[in-house]
Amino acid sequence: MIDFRYHLVSIVAIFLALTVGIVLGSTVLEPTFYKSAEDMTASLRQANEKYITQISDLQSREEGADSLIVGHTADLVRGQLAGERVVLVEAPGAPAGLRDSIQRLVTDAGAVYTGRVSLTDKFTAGDQAAVVDGLATNVAPVGTKFPDGASAYDKAAAMLASAIVTGDRTQAGRPNPAATGVLEAFQAGDFLTINGSPAQRATLAIVLTPAQPYEGEEAETQTAAIVSIAAGLDSADLGTVVAGNTTASAGAGVIAALHDTGEAASNVTTVDTVDIPAGRITIVYALREQLAGRSGAYGIGSGSTAFEPSVVASPTPSTAASTAATRG
Repeated sequence: MIDFRYHLVSIVAIFLALTVGIVLGSTVLEPTFYKSAEDMTASLRQANEKYITQISDLQSREEGADSLIVGHTADLVRGQLAGERVVLVEAPGAPAGLRDSIQRLVTDAGAVYTGRVSLTDKFTAGDQAAVVDGLATNVAPVGTKFPDGASAYDKAAAMLASAIVTGDRTQAGRPNPAATGVLEAFQAGDFLTINGSPAQRATLAIVLTPAQPYEGEEAETQTAAIVSIAAGLDSADLGTVVAGNTTASAGAGVIAALHDTGEAASNVTTVDTVDIPAGRITIVYALREQLAGRSGAYGIGSGSTAFEPSVVASPTPSTAASTAATRG
């Protein structure tokens, strides 16, 4: 039988073991633990400082590159769009801060900037689709037949395109007699606003996507509306470029949606770097490529195949003269 003294000895032994453990932990293990923690903290701090320095260096390099490109933009695009006319079409939510840069870019490239058509939130509102459909049908010339299955925005795109662009250079710079009243009707309905003279038809178009993808229950319909506008313009002019930032080429963005379409995806060019100087220059090169009958997906986001189109350098006057003399 276990007596009281056995219990007492056992209890004393347990407390003695706990005491020894505490003493060992505080005198032997604790310094080791703190030393390990201090070493890890120092290593993390060093790595963090290294990354901060790298980020700062990259930002400085990017700012320097942007500054250089901005200073030489006119030289980089000069003559690329000579003789052409360009119109800007803004989707609802497009960054207004890019308007002036794009206008300067176009004129530096030798083209005439005809003006801007800015679509309103009402244009893409879900409860206005039937109104847009009816308006597009009403302004269409007598005898117009829209393709089977055409959406309200396909019809609206066809009518707006007929009013602001043309694939016939002999008609560029002139209003379309068959589209008289189209812009006025959509403007009166508060579906768009106008700046400049977009009715003096352009040969090329730039569609500027929203700064952020549309959200909510109507997002898919809103995005599809802008894709329809781009496709409609491209079918009526000599070339269309859809420009946005990388959010437009990811997820539910307009460029991503365009890439998922059939014919439009193969005909309309996209650029997802409009928010940087080099990307805006790419728009000019992309329009030039469109004039040659080619298209592409350019930038750094999802779906992009290269940063910019392949540009074939024009021969210098001396080289051309030398070649001509050799052939002669």
